Amino acid sequence: MTNPNVLGWTQPRQTLRTLAQCTAASGVLALLTYGGFVLRINVLTISLLYLLIVVAVASLFGFWQASLISLLAVACLDYFFLPPIFHFDVADPQDWVALATFEATALAISRLHGRERRIARVAAIHLKGMEHLYELSRSTLLLDLRQPPGPQLTVLIQRIFDLSAVALFDANLGRQDKVGEWGAGEKDLARECYLRDAAQDDLQTQTSRRVLRTGVGPEPVGALVVRGRLNPLVVDALAALTAIAIDRHQSFEKEERAETAKQSEQLRAAVLDALAHELKTPLTAVQTASSGLLELGGLSNSQTELATLINGEALRLNEICTRLLVTAKLDGRQVGLDMDDVNVKELILEVAADRRRSSEADSIQVDVEDPDLVVNVDRGLLTTILAQYIDNAQKYSIPGNPIKVQARRSRTEVLFSVHNYGSAIRIEDRERVFDRFYRSPDRKGAVPGTGIGLSVVKKAAEAHHGHVWVISDDREGTTFFLSLPMGARRNR
Repeated sequence: MTNPNVLGWTQPRQTLRTLAQCTAASGVLALLTYGGFVLRINVLTISLLYLLIVVAVASLFGFWQASLISLLAVACLDYFFLPPIFHFDVADPQDWVALATFEATALAISRLHGRERRIARVAAIHLKGMEHLYELSRSTLLLDLRQPPGPQLTVLIQRIFDLSAVALFDANLGRQDKVGEWGAGEKDLARECYLRDAAQDDLQTQTSRRVLRTGVGPEPVGALVVRGRLNPLVVDALAALTAIAIDRHQSFEKEERAETAKQSEQLRAAVLDALAHELKTPLTAVQTASSGLLELGGLSNSQTELATLINGEALRLNEICTRLLVTAKLDGRQVGLDMDDVNVKELILEVAADRRRSSEADSIQVDVEDPDLVVNVDRGLLTTILAQYIDNAQKYSIPGNPIKVQARRSRTEVLFSVHNYGSAIRIEDRERVFDRFYRSPDRKGAVPGTGIGLSVVKKAAEAHHGHVWVISDDREGTTFFLSLPMGARRNR
């Protein structure tokens, strides 16, 4: 609050200062008049000297003091230098011309000087604001990014800019932080500013509101409300620095989450890799035993069915372990691609033959535009990709609908596709289905699976500098794609 004693003494001090200025100017005018009269200086010279005094008073003190000196100067000029001497002649036009000249000069000089003072004052305010902004920019670099930025920034802003109150709303964290004295109805001032998305300057309460934007996207990152004597341009710059500090905190959080997820993924991959290796030995034993039983014969029908089931599931588990091992190697970039020329149509027919069900001999349709198309790839990895695509199509396809496997070449790539009719994949899941262990929520309970296969597909495609994607629609069905760059070529 403002000290009442200061308010009480402001007006008398101003009056005393004005009287002192007028007295000093009048004394100089009196000395000049006396000297001019004694030395018998002519009217023109003394008028110019009087004009200089008016200019000096207007520059140093202001218009009203210069006006008073103008009247005194005209009176001295008329009484001491214009005939009849020692007599006032109010009707003399020379007096009025001199007065008009003095007043016009006083007005012009005082306005120019006042303008210069205002410019200098504004420049000083801007310079001070820039110094504060520079100090704030340096201080924000020392913020603890592991802690919420709001409490740190509000304290910094209030201290550096000497403000009575500061409020900051962080949209990312959904929290509002305040320092200083706020009224009962100003509890959520910063939050309301963010929701209204409107900047405002209230000169009466000296409160400025700004919405914080980083320039990266259209959505604001928060809002800032400050109370104190600040230039609106400084407030704009202050809001920009605050937005940058909040954005730095968000970026740091994302990096930390990504690093944590990466470490977690590496640990999980290492564990699964070890488990896959450990499972390989007992699975091989189970598969060998079941195959031996079938080879020996002498089993009843039910025993043969059970042995066949054990053998099939052991093969399936062995394939899952192989995929886990391939994924771990691809993630660690340890796999060495065994590149070879592979006939596309022959490979697709081979994979399709292994995946055909005995009851649905024509369930997989193969369409390759060019039967002589050859692609230079790692045969094992390409077989894994196509097998996984066909397995997925068989799992989710509506019974009785064929699965279509196609391959064609363009000028820059070879494109493989596997199409089936079944439940559509949601738009938000079409990229995530290629992430390891991810399964669409609406399919988890319907079809068994591990969420590993498509991640292997993605890694294998990336190892060939290719890419994978899926399109899905309730009417058109689902199609998984694989594109490989022009290592593909045609036999000659």
